[in-house]
This record gives sequence, structure tokens and C-alpha cells, in this order.
Amino acid sequence: MDTINKTNATEGAKETSRIETFSDGVFAIAITLLILDLIQILHQQNEVGLIKLLLTHYQALIAFIIGFLTILICWINHHLVFVYLNKTDSYLMWVNGFVLLVVTFTPFPTAILAEYFDKETHVTLAFFGFNYFMMSLAAYSLCAYSYNKYLIKEDSRELFYYFKLKYRYSIIYTFLILFIGLISIPLAIILYCILFIAFAFPRQFAMRIMLMKSGRKTRLEKLKRKKHN
Repeated sequence: MDTINKTNATEGAKETSRIETFSDGVFAIAITLLILDLIQILHQQNEVGLIKLLLTHYQALIAFIIGFLTILICWINHHLVFVYLNKTDSYLMWVNGFVLLVVTFTPFPTAILAEYFDKETHVTLAFFGFNYFMMSLAAYSLCAYSYNKYLIKEDSRELFYYFKLKYRYSIIYTFLILFIGLISIPLAIILYCILFIAFAFPRQFAMRIMLMKSGRKTRLEKLKRKKHN
């Protein structure tokens, strides 16, 4: 029996490793696509000096940095989920495919952000923000499916639940910013910066939520004891 369990565990780890390796390759390609837009700038005006050319297209440089950080943070969160996976199934591959679909789409709204932010600021930010909404939805789908189908390590379920809770909150959060961006650009940018910070350190943020929840539960229990006394 122990031998069978070890074999199943080894096969499960092998399958999750294959999915993550393939996913890493897709992330790498998506980041590579971002830099192609910057390279194209060099071929537009050969008679213009380099410094002037870069200053003229500063929006493209900023958009590249934002796009790079977006995909990097997506990879960090994707890797976090796979750290806790110890087995997989055929449906997980499709759920993971949804995540990769959103990731590979990211260079497109990034290019729109670079090209149209000055011309149609509200619409451009809303379009880019919709990509964040889809990322939150994809991250939640991957995390929730892994949790609900018991594909993760049993001793990590409590912490993993707060990963799922965090991604569920992010769906509502990004959906609201979509409409806030149509009213106030500065406020939307500030809220997106907060989102970046929270998801740049996903494990720490989830643990903070867990501690807050457990602290609130402890306070409620103390209040109940006082009432009974």
C-alpha cells in the first residue's frame, strides 16, 4: 500500500510539474511579446535622435513596465498555487488554459495603453482594467477548482482557502475599478497600485487575511464567554 501511495504521489508531482513547465513557457512568450512593441519604435523614425525618440514614446516605455509587472505578478501567483498542488486531473488543464489565455492576451491591452492613453484615457484604462478583471477571474477559477477538487496537500487546505478568498475578493475589486476609472483616473490608478502591492506578495497577504479572520473569531468567542458568565 505504501508503495502504491508513493507511486501515485510521484506521478501526481510529475503531472503538475509538466503543467507548470508548459505554463512557464507561455509566460515567457507573453513577456517577450511586450518588448516587440518597443523594438518597433526604433524603426519608425531613423532620422530622429535616440533621446528624443525615447522621450517622444515614453508612454510605450511606461506601458512595457506595467505590462511586464502584470505578467510577472501573474506568474508569482500561478507559481504559488502550483506549490501546493500534489495531483491533477484533465479538467485542471483546461482551467489552467484559461489562465494562460488571459496571460497571452495581456500584450494587446498593454499596446493599446501605450498608443491611446493620451487620446482616449478613460476608455483605454477601462479596457486595460478589464484585463485585470479577467486575470482575477482566471486566478480564482484555478485556485477554487484546485481547492474544491482536493488537488492540494491536505495539510495546506486552511491556508489555501485564504488564497481562494483573496482571489474572490479581487474579482469584485477589479470589477469596481472598471467603473471608477470612467469617473476618476487618479483614483483608479491608486487602486490599481494597491492591487499590485497586494498580489506581489500573495502568500503574505493571504496569511494576513487569515490572521485577521482568526483574530475576529477569537474576539467573538471571548464576547460569548463573557455573556454566558
